[in-house]
Amino acid sequence: MKKVFQAISVLALSCAMIAPAVASSPSRMNADTRLEQRLNGEVHHALAMIPQYTVFDNLAYRVDGDTVTLFGQVRNAVIKDVAEKSVKRLEGVDHVSNQIEVLPASFNDDQIRMQVARALFGDGRLSTYAIEPVAPIHIIVKDGHVDLVGVVRTQTDKNTAFIRANGVPGVFSVENNLQVEIPARS
Repeated sequence: MKKVFQAISVLALSCAMIAPAVASSPSRMNADTRLEQRLNGEVHHALAMIPQYTVFDNLAYRVDGDTVTLFGQVRNAVIKDVAEKSVKRLEGVDHVSNQIEVLPASFNDDQIRMQVARALFGDGRLSTYAIEPVAPIHIIVKDGHVDLVGVVRTQTDKNTAFIRANGVPGVFSVENNLQVEIPARS
């Protein structure tokens, strides 16, 4: 009986020593990376397909293994709930941390949203961004403060968006968080 116990102990100890090496093996890390890449694409698609999602909402996410963290700002609490439910349904997602902020209802902010959208998308340089299915420029307004979020093609487009938004009456400040696809030439 003692020999059987020793054999089981040696086997358990061997497994305990091998398990960390297997868990961190390149094939295991590649599988985790592939899962995260697949989930990134699926989460992006699920969020973009929310019917109520507009240029006045900002949805972002982070994938950490089987956990997806949602953040951003939306005008409507329904979008927050639909985003969480859409992501929870995805295969491979075990947990969703929903940190999306619901913006307060405000008549003045609604007016500013519309005026900033007209100022941006009425500009000849920026008008092409308005015709895309999911506009790459998002206009977030909270208490008269505007945050421009998304992606534009050039630094000139980023600067133009900032100038146009800053010229709208009633805007207290503009935060230009637009990312540029094509870096400026040196």
